[in-house]
Amino acid sequence: MSVTEPRIAVILPCYNEEAAIAQTVAAFRAALPDAAIYVYDNNSADRTVEVARAAGATVRTERMQGKGNVVRRMFADVDADIYVMADGDATYDAGAAPAMIARMRDEGLDMVVGTRIHEAADAYRRGHVLGNRAMTGLLARLFGRSFTDIFSGYRVFSRRFVKSFPVLSAGFEIETEISVHALELKMPVGEVETRYLARPEGSASKLSTYRDGARIARTIVTLYRIEKPMLFFGWIALGLAALAVILAVPLAMTYMETGLVPRFPTAILATGLVILSALSLFAGLILDTVVRGRREMRRLAYLAQPAPMGP
Repeated sequence: MSVTEPRIAVILPCYNEEAAIAQTVAAFRAALPDAAIYVYDNNSADRTVEVARAAGATVRTERMQGKGNVVRRMFADVDADIYVMADGDATYDAGAAPAMIARMRDEGLDMVVGTRIHEAADAYRRGHVLGNRAMTGLLARLFGRSFTDIFSGYRVFSRRFVKSFPVLSAGFEIETEISVHALELKMPVGEVETRYLARPEGSASKLSTYRDGARIARTIVTLYRIEKPMLFFGWIALGLAALAVILAVPLAMTYMETGLVPRFPTAILATGLVILSALSLFAGLILDTVVRGRREMRRLAYLAQPAPMGP
Protein backbone atom coordinates (compact mmCIF):
# COMPACT_ATOMS: atom_id res chain seq x y z
CA MET A 1 0.00 0.00 0.00
CA SER A 2 1.50 3.33 -1.08
CA VAL A 3 1.85 6.22 1.35
CA THR A 4 0.58 9.57 0.07
CA GLU A 5 3.18 12.29 0.38
CA PRO A 6 1.97 15.32 2.35
CA ARG A 7 1.22 18.56 0.56
CA ILE A 8 3.72 21.18 1.71
CA ALA A 9 3.12 24.92 1.46
CA VAL A 10 5.79 27.55 2.06
CA ILE A 11 4.08 30.77 3.16
CA LEU A 12 6.07 34.02 3.14
CA PRO A 13 4.63 37.29 4.48
CA CYS A 14 6.34 40.25 2.77
CA TYR A 15 6.53 44.01 3.02
CA ASN A 16 9.02 45.91 0.84
CA GLU A 17 11.34 42.93 0.28
CA GLU A 18 12.29 43.59 -3.35
CA ALA A 19 15.98 43.04 -2.55
CA ALA A 20 15.52 39.68 -0.79
CA ILE A 21 12.35 37.92 -1.93
CA ALA A 22 13.79 36.31 -5.09
CA GLN A 23 16.66 34.83 -3.06
CA THR A 24 14.20 33.58 -0.43
CA VAL A 25 11.91 31.91 -2.98
CA ALA A 26 14.87 30.30 -4.77
CA ALA A 27 16.28 28.97 -1.48
CA PHE A 28 13.01 27.33 -0.46
CA ARG A 29 12.48 26.00 -3.99
CA ALA A 30 15.87 24.28 -3.77
CA ALA A 31 15.23 22.94 -0.25
CA LEU A 32 11.63 21.81 -0.90
CA PRO A 33 11.26 21.24 -4.67
CA ASP A 34 7.77 19.75 -4.37
CA ALA A 35 6.34 22.49 -2.15
CA ALA A 36 3.95 25.21 -3.27
CA ILE A 37 5.43 28.62 -2.46
CA TYR A 38 3.13 31.52 -1.60
CA VAL A 39 4.20 35.13 -1.14
CA TYR A 40 1.65 37.34 0.62
CA ASP A 41 2.42 40.99 -0.05
CA ASN A 42 1.33 43.56 2.52
CA ASN A 43 1.03 46.80 0.51
CA SER A 44 4.67 46.99 -0.56
CA ALA A 45 5.73 50.26 -2.17
CA ASP A 46 8.57 48.64 -4.13
CA ARG A 47 8.69 45.82 -6.71
CA THR A 48 8.20 42.96 -4.26
CA VAL A 49 5.17 41.58 -6.11
CA GLU A 50 6.81 41.62 -9.55
CA VAL A 51 10.07 40.11 -8.30
CA ALA A 52 8.30 37.35 -6.32
CA ARG A 53 6.11 36.44 -9.28
CA ALA A 54 9.13 36.36 -11.60
CA ALA A 55 10.87 34.03 -9.11
CA GLY A 56 8.03 31.53 -9.53
CA ALA A 57 6.00 32.11 -6.37
CA THR A 58 2.22 32.36 -6.19
CA VAL A 59 1.65 35.96 -5.11
CA ARG A 60 -1.36 37.20 -3.17
CA THR A 61 -2.10 40.48 -1.41
CA GLU A 62 -3.40 41.36 2.05
CA ARG A 63 -4.53 45.02 2.25
CA MET A 64 -4.86 45.21 6.06
CA GLN A 65 -1.46 46.35 7.28
CA GLY A 66 0.43 44.24 9.81
CA LYS A 67 2.07 40.82 9.92
CA GLY A 68 -0.68 39.36 12.08
CA ASN A 69 -3.25 40.30 9.46
CA VAL A 70 -1.13 38.63 6.78
CA VAL A 71 -0.74 35.43 8.81
CA ARG A 72 -4.51 35.32 9.41
CA ARG A 73 -5.10 35.52 5.64
CA MET A 74 -2.44 32.91 4.83
CA PHE A 75 -3.79 30.43 7.35
CA ALA A 76 -7.31 30.90 6.03
CA ASP A 77 -6.54 30.73 2.31
CA VAL A 78 -3.77 28.17 1.84
CA ASP A 79 -4.71 24.48 1.91
CA ALA A 80 -1.94 22.00 2.72
CA ASP A 81 -0.91 19.25 5.14
CA ILE A 82 2.29 20.94 6.31
CA TYR A 83 2.98 24.68 6.40
CA VAL A 84 6.45 26.22 6.45
CA MET A 85 6.31 29.88 7.48
CA ALA A 86 9.29 32.21 7.19
CA ASP A 87 9.95 35.87 6.47
CA GLY A 88 10.73 37.02 2.97
CA ASP A 89 13.99 38.74 3.92
CA ALA A 90 16.39 35.80 3.30
CA THR A 91 17.51 35.72 6.94
CA TYR A 92 16.19 32.23 7.69
CA ASP A 93 18.05 29.14 6.51
CA ALA A 94 15.76 27.44 4.01
CA GLY A 95 18.05 24.41 4.08
CA ALA A 96 16.80 23.61 7.60
CA ALA A 97 13.20 23.16 6.43
CA PRO A 98 13.50 19.43 5.51
CA ALA A 99 14.90 18.64 8.96
CA MET A 100 12.13 20.61 10.64
CA ILE A 101 9.49 18.79 8.59
CA ALA A 102 11.11 15.42 9.34
CA ARG A 103 11.07 16.24 13.07
CA MET A 104 7.38 17.08 12.84
CA ARG A 105 6.48 13.89 11.00
CA ASP A 106 8.68 11.55 13.04
CA GLU A 107 7.36 12.79 16.39
CA GLY A 108 3.81 13.71 15.35
CA LEU A 109 4.24 17.37 16.35
CA ASP A 110 1.94 20.28 15.62
CA MET A 111 4.64 22.94 15.50
CA VAL A 112 8.40 23.04 15.14
CA VAL A 113 10.13 26.35 15.86
CA GLY A 114 13.34 27.30 14.09
CA THR A 115 15.46 28.56 16.98
CA ARG A 116 17.80 31.21 15.59
CA ILE A 117 21.56 30.87 15.92
CA HIS A 118 22.97 34.14 14.56
CA GLU A 119 26.33 33.94 12.85
CA ALA A 120 26.72 37.55 11.71
CA ALA A 121 27.02 40.40 14.20
CA ASP A 122 24.47 42.50 12.33
CA ALA A 123 21.96 39.69 11.83
CA TYR A 124 20.36 39.96 15.25
CA ARG A 125 20.81 43.19 17.20
CA ARG A 126 21.90 42.96 20.84
CA GLY A 127 18.76 44.75 22.03
CA HIS A 128 16.61 42.16 20.28
CA VAL A 129 18.62 39.31 21.84
CA LEU A 130 18.13 40.72 25.35
CA GLY A 131 14.47 41.49 24.67
CA ASN A 132 13.89 37.96 23.38
CA ARG A 133 15.44 36.44 26.51
CA ALA A 134 13.41 38.69 28.79
CA MET A 135 10.14 37.97 27.03
CA THR A 136 10.88 34.25 26.84
CA GLY A 137 11.49 34.18 30.60
CA LEU A 138 8.34 36.19 31.26
CA LEU A 139 6.27 33.82 29.11
CA ALA A 140 7.69 30.84 31.02
CA ARG A 141 6.73 32.43 34.35
CA LEU A 142 3.22 33.25 33.16
CA PHE A 143 2.38 29.99 31.40
CA GLY A 144 4.65 27.42 33.05
CA ARG A 145 6.81 26.60 30.01
CA SER A 146 8.19 28.40 27.00
CA PHE A 147 10.30 28.17 23.85
CA THR A 148 13.95 29.07 23.45
CA ASP A 149 13.09 31.67 20.80
CA ILE A 150 9.45 32.77 20.98
CA PHE A 151 9.94 35.56 18.42
CA SER A 152 11.25 33.32 15.65
CA GLY A 153 9.27 33.76 12.45
CA TYR A 154 10.55 30.44 11.09
CA ARG A 155 8.06 27.72 11.98
CA VAL A 156 6.60 24.51 10.60
CA PHE A 157 2.94 23.85 11.38
CA SER A 158 0.60 20.93 10.99
CA ARG A 159 -2.72 21.46 9.30
CA ARG A 160 -4.32 20.78 12.68
CA PHE A 161 -2.58 23.83 14.15
CA VAL A 162 -3.21 26.20 11.25
CA LYS A 163 -6.90 25.46 10.77
CA SER A 164 -7.74 25.69 14.48
CA PHE A 165 -5.76 28.83 15.37
CA PRO A 166 -7.91 31.99 15.79
CA VAL A 167 -5.43 34.73 14.86
CA LEU A 168 -6.21 37.88 16.86
CA SER A 169 -2.99 39.90 16.57
CA ALA A 170 -2.47 42.51 13.88
CA GLY A 171 1.28 43.10 13.98
CA PHE A 172 4.62 41.58 14.91
CA GLU A 173 3.21 40.24 18.18
CA ILE A 174 1.78 37.35 16.16
CA GLU A 175 4.71 35.06 17.07
CA THR A 176 3.93 35.57 20.76
CA GLU A 177 0.27 34.72 20.18
CA ILE A 178 1.21 31.57 18.25
CA SER A 179 3.50 30.46 21.09
CA VAL A 180 0.88 31.11 23.77
CA HIS A 181 -1.77 29.24 21.77
CA ALA A 182 0.46 26.15 21.52
CA LEU A 183 1.41 26.28 25.20
CA GLU A 184 -2.12 26.88 26.47
CA LEU A 185 -3.57 23.91 24.55
CA LYS A 186 -0.56 21.77 25.51
CA MET A 187 0.18 20.86 21.90
CA PRO A 188 3.11 18.60 21.03
CA VAL A 189 5.81 20.99 19.83
CA GLY A 190 9.55 20.96 19.20
CA GLU A 191 12.51 23.16 18.30
CA VAL A 192 15.32 22.87 15.76
CA GLU A 193 18.35 25.16 15.76
CA THR A 194 18.70 27.07 12.51
CA ARG A 195 21.15 29.63 11.20
CA TYR A 196 20.05 33.25 11.25
CA LEU A 197 21.70 35.30 8.54
CA ALA A 198 22.26 38.97 7.83
CA ARG A 199 19.86 40.65 5.42
CA PRO A 200 20.98 41.04 1.81
CA GLU A 201 22.29 44.44 0.77
CA GLY A 202 19.40 46.82 0.11
CA SER A 203 17.00 45.08 2.51
CA ALA A 204 16.00 46.93 5.70
CA SER A 205 14.38 45.62 8.88
CA LYS A 206 10.79 46.70 9.58
CA LEU A 207 11.14 46.11 13.35
CA SER A 208 11.26 48.90 15.92
CA THR A 209 12.99 47.61 19.06
CA TYR A 210 11.09 49.75 21.56
CA ARG A 211 7.72 50.17 19.85
CA ASP A 212 7.34 46.51 18.90
CA GLY A 213 8.80 45.41 22.24
CA ALA A 214 6.15 47.44 24.06
CA ARG A 215 3.41 45.97 21.86
CA ILE A 216 4.65 42.43 22.51
CA ALA A 217 4.81 43.02 26.27
CA ARG A 218 1.27 44.41 26.15
CA THR A 219 0.16 41.36 24.18
CA ILE A 220 1.62 38.98 26.79
CA VAL A 221 -0.18 40.82 29.60
CA THR A 222 -3.43 40.86 27.60
CA LEU A 223 -3.16 37.16 26.80
CA TYR A 224 -2.41 36.43 30.46
CA ARG A 225 -5.54 38.37 31.46
CA ILE A 226 -7.58 36.43 28.92
CA GLU A 227 -6.11 32.98 29.55
CA LYS A 228 -5.48 33.21 33.33
CA PRO A 229 -8.20 35.55 34.65
CA MET A 230 -8.36 34.02 38.14
CA LEU A 231 -4.68 34.70 38.76
CA PHE A 232 -4.74 38.08 37.00
CA PHE A 233 -7.73 39.48 38.90
CA GLY A 234 -6.74 37.55 42.03
CA TRP A 235 -3.49 39.51 42.27
CA ILE A 236 -5.41 42.76 41.77
CA ALA A 237 -7.84 41.74 44.52
CA LEU A 238 -4.96 40.89 46.83
CA GLY A 239 -3.29 44.25 46.19
CA LEU A 240 -6.48 46.20 46.85
CA ALA A 241 -7.18 44.23 50.02
CA ALA A 242 -3.62 44.80 51.27
CA LEU A 243 -3.93 48.54 50.66
CA ALA A 244 -7.27 48.59 52.49
CA VAL A 245 -5.69 46.84 55.49
CA ILE A 246 -2.79 49.31 55.56
CA LEU A 247 -5.26 52.21 55.65
CA ALA A 248 -7.59 50.55 58.17
CA VAL A 249 -5.05 49.44 60.81
CA PRO A 250 -4.37 52.99 62.17
CA LEU A 251 -8.10 53.68 62.19
CA ALA A 252 -8.79 50.49 64.14
CA MET A 253 -6.05 51.29 66.67
CA THR A 254 -7.42 54.81 67.18
CA TYR A 255 -10.94 53.45 67.60
CA MET A 256 -9.77 50.90 70.21
CA GLU A 257 -8.01 53.65 72.17
CA THR A 258 -10.59 56.44 71.95
CA GLY A 259 -13.81 54.87 70.66
CA LEU A 260 -13.79 57.42 67.83
CA VAL A 261 -13.16 57.29 64.09
CA PRO A 262 -11.67 60.72 63.36
CA ARG A 263 -10.75 60.21 59.69
CA PHE A 264 -13.98 59.33 57.90
CA PRO A 265 -12.58 59.86 54.33
CA THR A 266 -9.87 57.27 55.05
CA ALA A 267 -12.44 54.87 56.48
CA ILE A 268 -14.65 55.32 53.41
CA LEU A 269 -11.64 54.78 51.11
CA ALA A 270 -10.65 51.57 52.92
CA THR A 271 -14.23 50.30 52.69
CA GLY A 272 -14.33 51.09 48.98
CA LEU A 273 -11.05 49.24 48.41
CA VAL A 274 -12.45 46.16 50.15
CA ILE A 275 -15.52 46.28 47.90
CA LEU A 276 -13.34 46.66 44.79
CA SER A 277 -11.18 43.77 45.97
CA ALA A 278 -14.24 41.54 46.31
CA LEU A 279 -15.54 42.60 42.89
CA SER A 280 -12.18 41.83 41.32
CA LEU A 281 -12.09 38.39 42.92
CA PHE A 282 -15.61 37.56 41.72
CA ALA A 283 -14.77 38.85 38.22
CA GLY A 284 -11.81 36.46 38.14
CA LEU A 285 -13.99 33.54 39.25
CA ILE A 286 -16.65 34.26 36.62
CA LEU A 287 -14.17 34.83 33.79
CA ASP A 288 -12.25 31.70 34.74
CA THR A 289 -15.42 29.68 34.09
CA VAL A 290 -15.92 31.44 30.74
CA VAL A 291 -12.28 30.84 29.73
CA ARG A 292 -12.56 27.17 30.60
CA GLY A 293 -15.50 26.87 28.21
CA ARG A 294 -13.63 28.77 25.48
CA ARG A 295 -10.59 26.56 25.96
CA GLU A 296 -12.71 23.44 25.61
CA MET A 297 -14.18 24.78 22.36
CA ARG A 298 -10.70 25.57 21.00
CA ARG A 299 -9.52 22.13 22.00
CA LEU A 300 -12.46 20.53 20.19
CA ALA A 301 -11.74 22.65 17.08
CA TYR A 302 -8.12 21.51 17.28
CA LEU A 303 -9.07 17.84 17.64
CA ALA A 304 -11.54 18.07 14.74
CA GLN A 305 -8.58 18.27 12.36
CA PRO A 306 -6.56 15.14 11.52
CA ALA A 307 -3.34 14.50 13.42
CA PRO A 308 0.02 15.24 11.73
CA MET A 309 0.96 12.63 9.15
CA GLY A 310 3.57 10.07 10.12
CA PRO A 311 6.47 8.88 7.96
